[in-house]
Amino acid sequence: MRIAALSDIHGNLAALDAVLEDIQTQGVDLIVNLGDIASGPLQPRETVDRLMALNLLTIRGNHERQVLAGDPSRMGASDQYAFAQLRPDQLAWFASLPVLRYIEDDVLLVHGSAQHDETYFLESLSDKGCRAATHEEVLYRAEDADAKLVLCGHTHMPRAMKLMDGRFIVNPGSVGLQAYSDAYPFPHTIETGSPHARYAIVTEQAGEWTAEFRAVAYAWDDAAALAEQRGRPDWAVALRTGKVEPPRS
Repeated sequence: MRIAALSDIHGNLAALDAVLEDIQTQGVDLIVNLGDIASGPLQPRETVDRLMALNLLTIRGNHERQVLAGDPSRMGASDQYAFAQLRPDQLAWFASLPVLRYIEDDVLLVHGSAQHDETYFLESLSDKGCRAATHEEVLYRAEDADAKLVLCGHTHMPRAMKLMDGRFIVNPGSVGLQAYSDAYPFPHTIETGSPHARYAIVTEQAGEWTAEFRAVAYAWDDAAALAEQRGRPDWAVALRTGKVEPPRS
C-alpha cells in the first residue's frame, strides 16, 4: 500500500499541480488531503475547483472551519480572502468534509490531532519558540489516535515519529506555504528553509509503515509575485525562500 499525503495547500494552485504531476510518477494507490485547502492570497477558488474534481479523500482543516464560521470580522487576512472568493457550492463542499477520517482500521487522517485541528502534533511550543516534540509529548497527543498510521498536518513541517507502541505519526509538510509566523500561544516561526512544495509518500510493507518526504520545484517566483499583488509581502518572502521575513528595525 502506497499513500501520497498532501496537506496545507493554502490556495497555491501552482504548487498543487506540481505535486500532483510528481505523484503520477510514484505509483501510489491513494492520495489523501489533510486540510487547509484554500486560505491565502493566491488562488483559493481555482484550487478548490481542482480538488473537488479530483474527489480525493479529504478532511477539513482549521482554516476550513474558520471560513465556514462566516464572519469576516473575526477572520485573519488569509481566511477573509478565501471567504470572499469562494462560491456557495465550494463552501458547501467544505461543510461536507469530516474533521477526521479512518481508512479501514489502520490509517487515521487528522489535521492537527484527533482532539483538535489546531494541535501541534509533532512540535511543541513554549515561550522559547517552537521545537520538535519529544516522544512522551507525541505519545500523549496520540491517546485518541487508534490506528497504526496517523497522518497529520497543520504545522507545515515535514516530520515523522515511530512511537514505542508501534504507531507511526507522519506530517507530510505543506504543499503551498513553507514558512509562517504565529503569536499563539507563544510567538514562534515555522520554516522549512526552501521554497519547494512538500508532500510525503507512506508505504506499508509486511505490516510496517515507512515515509518518504518529497520536495517538488514549481514556479514559486510567480506565486510570490501574485502574493505581492494581493498585498501580502509576508507570503511573498515565504514563498520565495521558505523562511519568514525578519522583523524590520
